Amino acid sequence: MNEIKKIPVILDGDPGHDDAIAWVLAAADPRLDIKAITTVAGNQTMAKVTYNARRIAALLKIDAPVAKGRDIPLISELMVAPQYHGESGLDGPGLPEPAQDLCPLSAVELMAKVLRESEEKVIIIATGPQTNVATLLLAHPELKEKIALISTMGGGLRNGNWTSSAEFNILVDPEAAYIEYHAGVPLMMCGLDVTEKAMIFPEEWEKIRVLGNPVAKTVAEWLDFFFIHLKQLGWEGATLHDPCSVLAITHPEIFKIIDVYVEIELGGEYTRGATIADWNHRSGKEPNCRAVVDIDREKFVELLIEMISRFGGEQA
Repeated sequence: MNEIKKIPVILDGDPGHDDAIAWVLAAADPRLDIKAITTVAGNQTMAKVTYNARRIAALLKIDAPVAKGRDIPLISELMVAPQYHGESGLDGPGLPEPAQDLCPLSAVELMAKVLRESEEKVIIIATGPQTNVATLLLAHPELKEKIALISTMGGGLRNGNWTSSAEFNILVDPEAAYIEYHAGVPLMMCGLDVTEKAMIFPEEWEKIRVLGNPVAKTVAEWLDFFFIHLKQLGWEGATLHDPCSVLAITHPEIFKIIDVYVEIELGGEYTRGATIADWNHRSGKEPNCRAVVDIDREKFVELLIEMISRFGGEQA
């Protein structure tokens, strides 16, 4: 039997309930080799998201090093989202305590080390503000060629969610996103165009709860908490933004993906952080990203349940 050739990946995020579920999917896929976890301030402060990341790694038995990034964005003051994720940044079920010490390297130093030492090109899955990625690109331009793809959750080509124009991850650090989108590296954008369609309904995550393994139970309880605020906003289910950035790599067949040039608005009073698509090719610029714009929601949910069943217990 031929051995599966694994893809080296770095998980960079601010967990966060949907970040955590994205990492569950990454850990469940035997084709992905998680080389490092790096944390970025966003959904909560750096201390809180780093503690969360280490506990998620313990739950999923990921033995890759975990390193923390900057405490603040490149220029902006930090915004956090406790109304969605709670005061801890990952309220809801109890989690195991961290199983390993925090890596002594900074997030950017660890990312650079993984890129430098990898024989294969590396995919960076960035599900928070792009502060670490942008700093990496500025500090180590010589390592750009070692990046196979940066798969991001952020932005929205048609609308925002934190303001009418801007999505949260981009608005937290738009300068970082600007650097990333102008770096000339392969980039995939999973914005609100697709992630607000990547919804799971309460009756569907009950199928996760009954799988009978600790990861499934935890995911179901994460969804219970995450849905509290979403329901107050009028959503009928939980929008799973960050898992799209993993599944768009591993299961692109369930998505619609287009090539487009995207600009990041930095200065607008009402539009700062907007991700603006050149729909009509008026700029004359070549596409700088692959934008994921649609999803087969039913297959998305089927995949989610099947992949979580891989952690043991009853089969989906």
